[in-house]
Amino acid sequence: MIKKGISHLGIFFLGVLSLFPLPVLYILADGAYLLLYFVFGYRRKVVRENLLNALPDKPLKEIVLIEKRFYHYLASLVFEVVKMNNISKEEVKRRFIFKNKALVQAYLNRGESVLVCSAHYGNWEWGTLGIGLNFSADHYPIYKPLTNPIFDNWFKKVRSRFGNKLIAMRQTMRALQASKGKPSIFSFGNDQAPSKDESHYWTTFMHQPSSVQLGIEKIAKRTGQPIFYFKVNVLKRGFYEVDCVPLCLKPSETAEFEITELHTRFLEQMIREQPEYWLWSHKRWKYKPRKAHFSTANEMVKQA
Repeated sequence: MIKKGISHLGIFFLGVLSLFPLPVLYILADGAYLLLYFVFGYRRKVVRENLLNALPDKPLKEIVLIEKRFYHYLASLVFEVVKMNNISKEEVKRRFIFKNKALVQAYLNRGESVLVCSAHYGNWEWGTLGIGLNFSADHYPIYKPLTNPIFDNWFKKVRSRFGNKLIAMRQTMRALQASKGKPSIFSFGNDQAPSKDESHYWTTFMHQPSSVQLGIEKIAKRTGQPIFYFKVNVLKRGFYEVDCVPLCLKPSETAEFEITELHTRFLEQMIREQPEYWLWSHKRWKYKPRKAHFSTANEMVKQA
């Protein structure tokens, strides 16, 4: 009961915060950055280790600069997510612009469905809202439910405000079957590591052995639906641009693991260009592969 009460109080507080205009929230974010980085050191050990391992060619001075920029952006991102509870359609469209969306819409206009690949880069939450507002099709974001059901329900509510139909990861195939016959968009965030038991494919990502989810490749090969990568560019604080990049338009013609390698390399290049906008506080590399497993997977890629 106490935990539920605290959770409901937290939801109420978030609702009140969301009423503030973004300029005010960004002032609060600046204060939160100082607390997160300098006072509490939130996951600083994880972030520093991730940066050093992923960007070994950069000197420590530059690593520290990227680290500070990341925390400053993370603080802003937290308050932008809070604002989702109250943000208007017009504000989302003004702040989250889609380039080349006609490439995606052309498939939808023909009654075909598409798959979208993205990552925890930039404001992926506003991106979810933006997809629902910018394309004339049902949008199914695939997500991993939170362990706290009260906060999970709150997130589902704010993420679904503009017509999105959130689907838990384990319900993906059922949703695909239910949406058969009408144009739809299924979007996947493919940079989170699978659980240890589900780590079936390993590759090198950001200079480290990394397990990668195979879901979007399996679905693309089964359905023949084209894959677009929605590349998020941070223009300035609170303003984003998404480039709808055709990643794989004929998945049935690809070799095994080719699609997985395509989106992994695409994200890798994005991170190298502007590393501060990726979620470095995530424990992306907490699982290590068996040596034989990792070698076999990489050999299969070389032969493809």
